[in-house]
Parts: sequence; structure tokens; C-alpha cells
Amino acid sequence: MTKYPTSKTRIVGMEVTILRIPTIRAHTLSMATMKDQRCVVIQIETEDGLVGLGEAATIGGLAYSDESPEGIKLTLEKYFKPIILGMDSARPGEVMYRIRSCVVGNFFAKMAVDTALLDITGKRSGLPVSELVGGRITNRLEVAWTLASGDTLQDISEGRRVLDDRRHRHFKLKIGKRSWQEDVEHAGRIVDAFKGEATIRVDLNQAWDLATAKRAVPALVEAGVTLVEQPLSVNDLEGSRILRETTHASIMADESLRGGSIAAKRITDAKAADVFALKIAQAGGLFACRSVAELGLANGMALYGGTMLEGPIATIASAHLFSTLPEFAWGTELFGPLLLAENPILQSLNYHEFGLEISEKPGLGVEINPDALQEFSEYD
Repeated sequence: MTKYPTSKTRIVGMEVTILRIPTIRAHTLSMATMKDQRCVVIQIETEDGLVGLGEAATIGGLAYSDESPEGIKLTLEKYFKPIILGMDSARPGEVMYRIRSCVVGNFFAKMAVDTALLDITGKRSGLPVSELVGGRITNRLEVAWTLASGDTLQDISEGRRVLDDRRHRHFKLKIGKRSWQEDVEHAGRIVDAFKGEATIRVDLNQAWDLATAKRAVPALVEAGVTLVEQPLSVNDLEGSRILRETTHASIMADESLRGGSIAAKRITDAKAADVFALKIAQAGGLFACRSVAELGLANGMALYGGTMLEGPIATIASAHLFSTLPEFAWGTELFGPLLLAENPILQSLNYHEFGLEISEKPGLGVEINPDALQEFSEYD
């Protein structure tokens, strides 16, 4: 028989809202061009009046992942909510175990609930989320910026501006939409523009086949690119192994890590990557993402703190987890809130001196702006 909590920690409600927030410029990837970001924000309420925040965001809708904002909202309301109502928010592990037992996949939705439960636990205990998921090592994370306008001169101008503002000194280029020769030329011009001042990495989002990558990756290395993210399909682990062994670039796994530690083990077994791009959404939550990191470290992987271009709620949740892990050899890219034209929380995340400062307030340390819920709600 199910035992319900006798204290005031029982979960009594969950509210789900999709926010559509404009971006400061078009963000061009190999599979889509984003002109706004749609963030699924959840608020889990307990009987004693605490509210935990969670967020899930995808990139380009179904062009990137099999979870869309509409699908996440429906899944949370129709399937997750009946599971968690009445359960004890003071036992987030048990709640997440019950969800995983009842729901296959849906990692983005699971992450949003996991985050909200940890936010509640932190608020109740007076501890920041970082202390609940391992204990922070640092209060600050280096943050890279992604140049993705699709225009070389515009990317150089944008990079110069954020570099001069001491906001970012590592740049990732989104490529793969044009011919590989055009992409190499684009990357090379940007490397030359920032030589000695900033590092340049590239992200293909699975755009190339092995034959293309075998020609393009060495050309990128010659142009000065040091890190190549997910050049091949998530299913081509053998191709990724070949690239690792035959080129001088570091190959980073991103989309192929979807599914958490099981996916991570497939990659390490296949020797298909040098670097893991950690994403709490793709792993299905903060503890699940920590498992990916630990498996990677045990197998000699370097770490990179990735993003789904989330808003500030999921971004700061990622930061809390990343602050508990050993050195990120390639830094992080938790810049999602800076890409948004409007801020949906009452605070502004503290970006300065090339990094992000992590609050020591209880829980996530952020609160939703009720006016933003009203203004940017997609279905009002």
C-alpha cells in the first residue's frame, strides 16, 4: 500500500506553461534557424506552500529531438502529474524512481521535474541545489559563447563585442548547413580574427557523413579549430572512433549522449569520443547527468558543460551541478539566458569576467516573474 506523507511536504499541484521568448538574433544550426526560444516552465507546489521551479527547452522543436515543447507539456500534465500528486516532495529520489518506473524516455520532461523537486528540497533545507547533488567545488564557471548568425563578418563583430566586454573568450561556431569547404573557410576567418585572444570550436549537430568528415576535420584543424562537436550521426559510433584515431581534433559527443549513462557507456566502449558534452536534459536530470560525468571521467573523458539553449531556470540548475564536478577541461556554454531578448525570472544571472557566478541562496536561487508568465505564455 502506498504511504503518503503525514507532514506538510505532500505535492499538491503542478502548473506547466510554455513561454515563447524572442532571441536577440537568429541562431542558425545545421538543422534549423531559431528566432525565438520556447521554454516549458513547471511549478510544483507542496502543501506547506513551497514552489519548486523546473524548465525544459529544445532546440528547433522536433528538428533536433523527439521531444517538443508541446509534447513535453502534454506529457507532464497527462502522465507525470497524476504520478507525483500526493507523493512526498521531501523524498525526490523516490518521486523520480516512480516516474522512471512508469515512463519510458522523455528525458527533458524528467529533468524539469527533477529540477523542481531539488529546488523545493533546497528551499526547505536552506541549502543551494549544488550541496544536494554533491557539494560545490567552485562558485564560478567559465562560459563560452556560440556564434551562429550564419554570417562571417557578423560573427566576427559579435565575437569582438563580447570579448571586449570580457564576457566570453571561447567561441563555438555552428556549421554544417553549407558545403564543408565553405564551413572551413568561415571557421578559418574567425580563427584568424581572434588569434591569440579566443579559442574557436565547431558544432555540426550530426550534419556530416564519415566521408565528408574525413576531409573536413583535418582542414578545420589546419585552420586552427581544436574541438569538433558531434560531426556524425549519433548512430555512427564507429565513424567517430575513426575520426578520433585519424585526426588531431578532439571529438566531442553531444546528441549521442541522449539517454544518460547507458548511452555514455556505449560511447566509451566504442572509444567514439574524447569529450562529453554534459546536458541535464539529455541525461534526464541532475543526478542522471552526474552519473554520465563520473562514467566519462572514469574512462578518461574530458568534460564540457553543455546547454539546450535553456532559459535561466535550467541554466542555473546546470550550473549548480557543474559546480560540483572536477575541472571542465573545455569549460561550459551556459549562455542560453544571454541569447534571450527578455528575462523570465525576477533576478538576472551574474555573468562577468568570462564566466557565470553561482548563487548560494537556497534551492536554485531564482524565482519566476509572474508578469513574464503572462506576457510570454504561448497559449494564453
